[in-house]
Amino acid sequence: MTGDILDSIGGWPGAAWEVLTTALGALWHYLAALPLSHTLLVALLAMSLELLIGWPRFLQAIIGHPVQWMGAMIARFDRMLNRPARSPGARFIGGLLSLGGLILLWGGLSWVIATVLRNAWPEHAHWLEAALAAPWLAAKSLRQHVSAVRDALAAHPGDLRPARAEVAKIVGRDVSTYDESGIVRAAVESLAENTSDGVIAPAFWLALFGLPGIVIHKLVNTADSMIGHRSDEYLHFGKAPARLDDVMNWLPARLTGWLYALAPAFFFNPRAGMRAMHVMRRDARLHVSPNAGWPEAAMAGALDIRLGGPRAYAGRLVELPWLGDGREGLTRDDITAALALYHRLLFVAWVLLIFLWAFLPANGIA
Repeated sequence: MTGDILDSIGGWPGAAWEVLTTALGALWHYLAALPLSHTLLVALLAMSLELLIGWPRFLQAIIGHPVQWMGAMIARFDRMLNRPARSPGARFIGGLLSLGGLILLWGGLSWVIATVLRNAWPEHAHWLEAALAAPWLAAKSLRQHVSAVRDALAAHPGDLRPARAEVAKIVGRDVSTYDESGIVRAAVESLAENTSDGVIAPAFWLALFGLPGIVIHKLVNTADSMIGHRSDEYLHFGKAPARLDDVMNWLPARLTGWLYALAPAFFFNPRAGMRAMHVMRRDARLHVSPNAGWPEAAMAGALDIRLGGPRAYAGRLVELPWLGDGREGLTRDDITAALALYHRLLFVAWVLLIFLWAFLPANGIA
């Protein structure tokens, strides 16, 4: 079917497809041969660096953030190839080739950099690669954004506009009419989902494949957030990044859920951990997303609250199922509790990386 679509829109997409598949296959063979002892150590160091330092403000002011560079390239391909006059098949192939080309560009560049580091400075390569990988993680910035919602609620009692403005930065729904409970619920849900998308999933791909792994994951995740929508404009052009993002986050999302369930037990609260496991296993599949339900349901169970439920997108009310059996009315103290659980999850993930680095064999995954 793909070949028929390629033929129907001209010869150059077919040639581009052949080049992309060959190059991506070569990149995969390289990544699969990476030593786990190196990539696990890089992931451990990168998580530590990002939590301690984050992305410095002076660098943001001078050069922006690498994710912004990715976003600019994705937007350019969107303008070039996602034109309404083109057929659905042509728009799908345009999105597929755009994604493949960007994976090849960013994955290939990160592969060259990582290879140079390992060959030129073998004794320090893990530190250097970790420093380059850290900006693709979002543990510190996620904590800051969610904390800002809580702080706005505390600083402006009786005036929810500042808190609505802060939570609107991290969710895509319409929050203009939210009360305190709705604002808190949106912040906690964003914390749970983005723990997977912004922390555990990139760390997972970094631990497996080094710098190219985390860069490719962030590229796919960024493309999904920009063009992976089910609107008329992106239904076809954004289908490839949306589906690939689902695949790449499938295992990390479930791992994140289990980490959220394990974290309370690790800190002497086994009842909360068991409740998180129960709610996650029962409710995770109720979520409209194949992945987001796992960390969100685990968070709801651990905190004994209800997440999910109806919300508005683009002025349209969307009826979504509830996750969890606990309280529906939430306060800013629930953000504090959610952040405490998040910090415990990060500690458990850090300990897990140390354990894997110390005891797993040093060979690649191939």
